[in-house]
Parts: sequence; C-alpha cells; structure tokens
Amino acid sequence: MSEQKLLLFRKWDTTEIQINDIGLKTAISLKQVILPMDFGRSSLKRFNKADVNIVERLANKLMHFGKKYAKNTGRMAGKKIHSINVVRTAFDIIHLKTGQNPVEILVRAVENSAPNEDTTRIVYGGTVYHVSVDVSPLRRVDLALRFIADAVKEATFSNPKPIEEYLAEHLILSAKNDPSAPSVKKKSELERIAEASR
Repeated sequence: MSEQKLLLFRKWDTTEIQINDIGLKTAISLKQVILPMDFGRSSLKRFNKADVNIVERLANKLMHFGKKYAKNTGRMAGKKIHSINVVRTAFDIIHLKTGQNPVEILVRAVENSAPNEDTTRIVYGGTVYHVSVDVSPLRRVDLALRFIADAVKEATFSNPKPIEEYLAEHLILSAKNDPSAPSVKKKSELERIAEASR
C-alpha cells in the first residue's frame, strides 16, 4: 500500500516543489499539512519558525491590518481562519489563471522578493554610518513575506476589489520576477541602498 500524501487544503501537493534559491532551502518549510495551522508551537523555541509551513507564515503576516501607521488596530487580531481562507481563495484564483501549483508560485514569489543585502547603523565616535550587511536566510524569508503582505494590504485598503484577487495577482507578478510587482520593487530598492553604502 502506497503512503498517502497530505495535500494542502486537500488540493495542492507540496512534495514535488523544488526551492531554487540554495540560501533559502533551510528557511522555507514545505512540510505536508492539510490546514496550515500549528497553534503557536513555533513561538517557544528560537529559530523554530523555519519549521512553520510557508503558507501559514503568509497567513500570519496577512493577519495584521491597515496601513503603515495603523498596522495593529485590532481589527484582524486573532482572525486567523479568515486570513487562511483569503490565502485559500487566492490559491484557487492563481490556479485558474496560470494552471500551476499555487504553492510553487508562492515559493517563487518569496525567492524573488527576498533581499540579499540590507543596511545597518553603526555609531562610531558620535557619527552614524550606514553599512551594508548580508541578510540571514530566515530574515530574507521574513522580509519577503512582509513585503508581499504589506503591498497587498496597502493596495486593498479602502478599495472595493477583494483582497484575494490582489494577493493572487501580486504572487503571480512576483513569481515572474516582474519589476512592477511591489515586493520585487521594495527588494530592489533595499539592495540599491545597501550597495550605495558599501
């Protein structure tokens, strides 16, 4: 008897997906789950979020609400099922538009939105220098997911078009590494600033 695969949302197979970016292999988790929810088990151990399914991490990032100055107004706090349903519907839209596995599209979008360089402030003798630093794999995934979630939230704020459609369009654009995708734009900007302060 062959071993049965656990399909994400009972639809999408995550076992066949390859992570092309070698640096992100340890940071992107594609473990088999039906419903991406681990009830905060990752929060107690350091670096444990690397083991949380990438789809759940996207849903977690989408749970915050609103624009830059009002990210946590409490409107989406704890409504994780709502956030997971948004991702589920967006995945259906992606499959209808591209015919591809939407989890693979998400992985490509994260790879293309993850910055390699960032800047940090160093205070030396009363003067502040901005120095470019390499970004760790875990933080690269964090930043990529944040760029994607923030761009989607800003686009849908006070907008009649549903968030699921925006999320689907954004992931498709980012997966193609399209320079017009907001998260890819943000990554390029961050890397440009880092390059200037080398």
